[in-house]
Formats: sequence, structure tokens, C-alpha cells
Amino acid sequence: MTRSARPARSSSADGGSARPSRARGPQSSRGGQPRGGQSKGRKPAAAPLQGEFEMPVSTTPALPPVETFDALDMPNGLLATLTREGVTEPFPIQAATLPNALAGRDVLGRGRTGSGKTLAFGLALLARTAGRRAEPKRPLAMVLVPTRELAQQVTDSLSPYATAVNLRIATVVGGMSIGRQAQTLARGAEVLVATPGRLADLIQRGDAKLGDVRITVLDEADQMADMGFLPQVTKLLDQVDPDGQRMLFSATLDRNVDRLVRRFLTDPVTHSVDASVGAVSTMDHHLFHVTDQDKKDSVTRVAARAGRVIMFVDTKRGADRLVKKLLSEGVRAAALHGGKSQPQRNRTLDQFRTDQVTALVATNVAARGIHIDGLDLVVNIDPPTDHKDYLHRGGRTARAGESGTVVTFVLPEQRREMSRMMTTAQITPNVIKTYPTDPELARITGAREPSGVPVVITPPAPAQPQGTGKSSSSRGSRGGRGRTRTDASGSATGGSGNSGSRPFRGFGNGTEGSRRSGTRPGNAVGRGRRSGGGGGGTGGGGRRPSAA
Repeated sequence: MTRSARPARSSSADGGSARPSRARGPQSSRGGQPRGGQSKGRKPAAAPLQGEFEMPVSTTPALPPVETFDALDMPNGLLATLTREGVTEPFPIQAATLPNALAGRDVLGRGRTGSGKTLAFGLALLARTAGRRAEPKRPLAMVLVPTRELAQQVTDSLSPYATAVNLRIATVVGGMSIGRQAQTLARGAEVLVATPGRLADLIQRGDAKLGDVRITVLDEADQMADMGFLPQVTKLLDQVDPDGQRMLFSATLDRNVDRLVRRFLTDPVTHSVDASVGAVSTMDHHLFHVTDQDKKDSVTRVAARAGRVIMFVDTKRGADRLVKKLLSEGVRAAALHGGKSQPQRNRTLDQFRTDQVTALVATNVAARGIHIDGLDLVVNIDPPTDHKDYLHRGGRTARAGESGTVVTFVLPEQRREMSRMMTTAQITPNVIKTYPTDPELARITGAREPSGVPVVITPPAPAQPQGTGKSSSSRGSRGGRGRTRTDASGSATGGSGNSGSRPFRGFGNGTEGSRRSGTRPGNAVGRGRRSGGGGGGTGGGGRRPSAA
């Protein structure tokens, strides 16, 4: 790749300028004042009331939603790729946010998991970056995500669109070779998808500089704003172009996000196509009241169903123990958690997508960012600790308008806490008392008697070492077909575990990680099909949470 000479900076918005002036909505100009909460000309938003997050009020009218992608001012390459990928009309959050994001407005968007948030910010980011070329180590746009799996989904989803407008994507996350990721940035990449920990490491090494980043996206903003992520996120945001565009997106928003909104967003356009609580209309919720022994037998029968299922447990040890039991009963099961290296996790997900594995036993590492086409059942073996985790776990099914079922096994001592959680989430579940051979259990979940013949899952062939400057990406949600023009090497952890003042009883003894403990988050990552191996992060002592 030819290194492009760095053009002289100027205040002109001409195409030749390395940092064109920010396009804002009419009546919205900031005169180049810095962000970072220290701008004298900017009035800080009023502090929110204690309790739920309150959407900020915009002083500049928002542009109206569109009904078709053709009504948007986007490059022809993006429009053609949308048609080729079968994306014929925008989802509500895309229709609402894209006109304003394309105009350069700061955006705060909330939409349920699977509602199309990735393209909502991705198309605007790519359209506004198209035609520019990044210098080595200096990306022009950045997407920050909390987990490596989410980083890979974003990369897979945006890769065909980036290729269509000749933009390069670099994915940098922990758990993979930092040297290869540094090489990718040294060759130049316009779009950076990163987890905070690994990006901070690359910046400290001098392998990444954020001064040219004019478009910044925080995906899953609520988790990024948790105490463990906030210091890193704010430090990174302080390094990007102070007159750039910021977009925050999440399926849920809580009042912790207000700290980021008030400091880094100016007159944001807010769109909430779904409430911060509540469930998808095509998703059914069931609480199964069981005894301890009945729970174990019922879980085995549900795992033996004809179709695929994701089953959530609290701990890594509990996941491994359950997988061993299921394999001995004839169920093709595999575990997904932070104790696995990133290549192992990638291969396990590939096996699950191709039905080599039918029961995926996971910790909260899979609760955000993983998309599996056609998955119609999610099982909470160990109930989550709060309603946000419940919604994100359930969000692995009923995606993009499909239907799905979420079931939770509830022991007698867990009933009161689970009932309170459903009330907070504004969900009215179907509650039944059940047992392993209950016909109602079979009707809802497809539970059946396992074969009893032990099975062994053949380990897949290891990923080929990365040898070129390109990597082919697997097909992700709503796209990802074809070859990406960039190295998407690297991966990281970012999972959140289930700890709380009243922990639920589960299959394991240890904790997977600390969710809101004020800890330093793990690095998060994406995967490249040709990326080399590397161990996933593990937890440490003190204030470092274990990787999920």
C-alpha cells in the first residue's frame, strides 16, 4: 500500500483538508471549541435526577426519519452494497438516526438488541469518512466496544460496506498478537474497531494516535460507562479531535451514561425506538420453578432438544462441568467463557453456527455482541443479577424481527429476586412449576430424553497463521460476506460476570467476573480468520476483574 503524504492542515472544509470542518445541523456550530468538559463556551447539561437515565433535550430540531435508504445522502457504493446484502429498508433506529448522523450531529440512540444499531452508526461513519485516507497509525474514525465478540461482529457487519467505499478497517483487541495489530495500524486504517484496554496499550507503545479521529462511536454505551470502563473511555475520548462527532448507542441506557453524555456530546439528537426496559414483542418469557434435582435433570433434557440452544451459567467452572455432563449424556455441547483462548472461542462459535455443537453453555461473555442466525431458544440456568443482563442474554434470540423464547430456571430461594427483576424489566413472564418429564416443558423448549451415548466433539482445525495484510471475515449479522481489506487480527475479553449482593446459586463455585465493581475492564476483541493464536485474558487479583 502506498503511503499517502499528509496534507497541510487548514480550516477549509475542502476535500483536500486532512481535518475538514465538522458538519453540524443548521443553527449548530461550535466554533472549534474543545470538548473534554473544559470548554468555556459550552453550557453543561443539567445533572439528572437520581434514578433512571433521562434523555437530554436537544436545542436544535432533529431531521425527520426516512423511509428508504435511497432518501439518504450516501455514496452509491454503500447503497449498492445494502441491496446486495438484502437490506432493503431501514429499521426504525436506522431510519431515525441516519439523517442526523450523516449531517454530523452528535447522536444518542437506544434500540433493543438486534434492532440494527450497527448499521445505524456504521453507515454514517463510513459515508462521512469515504474519500479520505488515513496516515500510518492515525485512524480517522473509531468504534469502541466492551467485548471482543462484539468487536468482531461490528467488523464483520461493516466490512462489505467499507470495502465498497475503499476504506480499511483495523480491529484491535486483547488476547491476540499486539505486534500484528500494530503492523496493521502502521500500514494505515481509516476505521478502527477497538476495545479500550488493548487500544490504550497500543497508544502507550506509540503504535496508535487518535488526534485525527473525527467520528467516535461507543457501542453498548451503558456497559462502557460502568465504573470499570469509564476511566479508560474518557481518557481515550480526550485524545480524539475535540471538534469531532460522537455517537452513543446501546440496547439499554442507565444514568451512568449521563456522565459521558454531559461531558462529550454537544446538543445531541436523541432517539429511543425502544424503552430502556421491556422486551421484544416477538419474544416469549417463561420462569420455570423447579427443585434443585429437577433443575439438573430438566437442563439435560432441554439441552438434548432437536435445535440449537444457548444456556447461560454464572461461572467458568460451572460451564465446563455442565458440558462434561452433557457430553456424557449424548448432547453435543461446548463451553464459551473467558478461560478459553480467543481462537478456541472463535472455533467454538463456528461449530455452533454449523450445528456441530447444538448446546452452547456460556457465561456472560456471550450476552452481548454474538449473533447466531435462527437461534430460537435462550436458557438461563443461573438467573442473571439484574434486568439489563437479562435483556442482553435474551437478545441472542428474536433478532431482526424473528421470534424466540427465553426460559429461566428458578429455585425456591431465587423466586422473590427473579420476580423483582421481571418487574423492573417490565416483563410479564409465564410462570409454571415444572419437572423433567413435564409435557409443558417439552412443548415450550423441545426438551427430550438424551440418547445416553457419550459423544466427543472433534476439535476443529486451528486457524492458519496470519501471513498477509488481508483477512477474510466470516459472515456476521446483516452482512460480513466477502473479504475485508484489512487485518482484523486480535481479540479480547470484556465479559461481565454475575456478582451481586444476593448471588444466585449456580453450577459453579467461583465467580466469572465483576460487573459493576469499579474494576479495570479487560481488553475486548474481534477475530480474523487468518489471525494467529493468543490466550484469552484471565482474571487477576486486586481491582482487575476476571475475563468473561
